[in-house]
Parts: sequence; structure tokens; C-alpha cells
Amino acid sequence: MTTNKQTVKTSRMLHTLGRVLGYILKRYKFSCLVVVLCILGSALASVQGVLFTQKLIDDYIAPMVRAGSADYGPLAAAMLRVACIYAAGILCAYGYNRIMVNVSQGTMRNLRIELFQHMESLPIRYFDTHVHGDIMSVYTNDVDTLRQLISQSIPQLLNSLVTIVTSLVSMILLDLPLTAITVAMICVMVMVSSRLAGKSSRYFTKQQSDLGAVNGYIEEMMDGQARAMVCSTAARSGMERMAPFLVVTR
Repeated sequence: MTTNKQTVKTSRMLHTLGRVLGYILKRYKFSCLVVVLCILGSALASVQGVLFTQKLIDDYIAPMVRAGSADYGPLAAAMLRVACIYAAGILCAYGYNRIMVNVSQGTMRNLRIELFQHMESLPIRYFDTHVHGDIMSVYTNDVDTLRQLISQSIPQLLNSLVTIVTSLVSMILLDLPLTAITVAMICVMVMVSSRLAGKSSRYFTKQQSDLGAVNGYIEEMMDGQARAMVCSTAARSGMERMAPFLVVTR
């Protein structure tokens, strides 16, 4: 029973993620393509820097030590090439982060416009049966969570996947036994993380629901109380100004 619930929950999450990606790609296909290319460039540049350490020792430093040579020209040229690769990686990272800001903000703008247009078509009964703060929470907390998903989580996921694949290939080429040990430890970490994520996801959902309830309470109770106090103060001050003109009859 628990397995079926987990499967249904996972399928719903994947369906929701697919809808979000489809909504983004509908308006920002070219930008998303550039982002993917920049992520690939950034990840490959990072892996190249790690692989350069072995090449630096085996092809440049060790031969110089054995030969007793003081010619640093080839070493300097190799380090310059790596510096250019790192610079390209930095530019790619800046590029995809900058583009994702435009994509996320544009998507949030379109989403809020569509939400508002849809809300205009709802009957008045909907607003009478739903707390105003909960409705406002959809425009603020829920949409902001979606912005974080688009601008941070999805690019980081792609970057991590590319980095993992390239690093795994490099590790296999360098040392197979150490790669097997590392993969085994990663599997253990993934199992533990997935269990913790499964337990914490329901608390995140409850947090969003509680945020809506808190916003509803503030909107309905606190704001209404402030208005009542303002009206009461205005009425009392009006009575005080009219007091000299009032005639008390017995």
C-alpha cells in the first residue's frame, strides 16, 4: 500500500514537473537551449580543471624534474590554456544564470497575469468561501516557490547531472577500483537522501498550507481589526469635537 502511494506521488511530481517545463518551453525555447549549452560548457570546464592536475604532473612537472630543465614555457602555455577553459566556464555559468533570471521572471509575470485573468472569471461565491489571505498566498508564496524551481533547482539539476556523468567517465579512465568504491558510497548517500526527502516533502507541503492559513488569518483578523480601530478612533474623535454643541436635556 505504501509503495503504491509512493508511486502515485512520484508520478504526480513528474507530471507537475513536465507541465512546468512545457509551460517554460512554450515561450522560451531558444533561451532554454542556450542555457543547456552554457551548463554543458560550465560543467565540462570544471571537469577539465580536475583532469589537468594529472596531466600537469605527468607531462610537465615530472619530465622537468627528471631532466633538470628550467624551461617553463610548455608549462606556462598549458596553464594558460587551462585558464582560458576556466574563463570560458565562468562566462558560461554567468550566461545561464543571467538568462534564467529573465526566463524565471518572465514566466512568473505570465503566470500571475493568467492567474489574475482566471480569477476574474470566477464567481463571487468563490471569494466568499475562500480566505483572502489563502488566495493571496497563491500569488506570493506558491509563485515564489515556482520561481526558485525555475531559476535555481532546474539549472543546478542539469549542471549536477552533466558533472556526475563526466566525472564518472574520467574516474573510470583513471582508476577503476576507486571508482567502484566511490559509486558504492554514492548509492548509499542517494538511498539515505531519498528517504529523508520523502519524509520531509510532506512537511514542505504542510508548510505551504500553513503559510496560506497564516496569511488568511492576518488578512481577515489583523487587517480587519486595524480598520475597526481606525473607524472607532475616528468616531470617538468626531464625538469629542461635537461635544460642545450638544445640549443635554433632562
